[in-house]
Amino acid sequence: MKIGSRTIKTAIGTPISISIAQVLGLTNFVSAGILTILCIQPSRKRSVLSAWHRFLACVVAALFSVTFFELIGYHPLVIGIMLAFFIPVTVWLKVTPGIATSSVIILNLYSAGYLSFSFLTEQFFIIIIGIGTALLVNLYMPSLETQLKQKQDELEHYFQIILNEIALYIRDKNENWDGKELQICEDVLQDAMDLVLLDKENHLLRNKHPYRDYFHMRNKQLELLERMLPLVSRLPNRDSISIKIASFFEKLGDNVHPGNTASLYLDELDELRKTFDREELPKTQEEFETRANLFRLLHEIEDYLLLKKKFKKSDVPEKRTKKDRNK
Repeated sequence: MKIGSRTIKTAIGTPISISIAQVLGLTNFVSAGILTILCIQPSRKRSVLSAWHRFLACVVAALFSVTFFELIGYHPLVIGIMLAFFIPVTVWLKVTPGIATSSVIILNLYSAGYLSFSFLTEQFFIIIIGIGTALLVNLYMPSLETQLKQKQDELEHYFQIILNEIALYIRDKNENWDGKELQICEDVLQDAMDLVLLDKENHLLRNKHPYRDYFHMRNKQLELLERMLPLVSRLPNRDSISIKIASFFEKLGDNVHPGNTASLYLDELDELRKTFDREELPKTQEEFETRANLFRLLHEIEDYLLLKKKFKKSDVPEKRTKKDRNK
């Protein structure tokens, strides 16, 4: 069983906040620990927002408690009536994440059976200690660099498989491939973008993320690969054109890399297009459809390469030191 950093921070922050409240002699000091548990978040940005939402909700809850309990009375029915008004206010203030936290303060005030300035002050300190401890503990966030590079490695590995399987199909009409790598790539991309979002939220002053554009580019390339498959299936068996296209896909598959030398492959693609232009004009409808599919395929490959060419290699840290290769 793997214990995550959020669990560890909760285990550390909760006793700290309880101890501080207990040392200060605050009533309901355990509530500080409850507030800390509720405020631990998976990123720094969410932690700051959560702290603000919960603090404001607790202040509003204290004001509502003073009004309802002192004017109407300390009765369970009063809590229900108050929540009927309090929750819509938190929605209006856009601090609904603080409802659970503020409920702790409401119940503390209710259980006391009376409200005094000193008791309200104690509850204010409990709020500060509970939320503040969670905020401080959450300042530490483990780096996601290793996980992001792992996703990059996985994605490029499956891209290699897809491109080589396409080459095999063109050359030998190999129909054993079930295409599962396409779905795997989609799953890896989704996980990777979730990690990018989380890592971005851990850097409050960062507007851009070095991996965001990379995974976005790969996602667009994956869409193009999926669009190429029907075109590939319509290529003729083992003629000179098909063999050259298969060899080109093999080169792309053998050189999947975060580096950017797409211009070299665009030049080679242009030479391929010129070679095909010198072929005899189609004489039958089948030959005409084959030629049309071929040019559509070349266009998709060109778009695939242009996506990589536009991508800035410097935005993503290098993972290898070998000579730059493409894709």
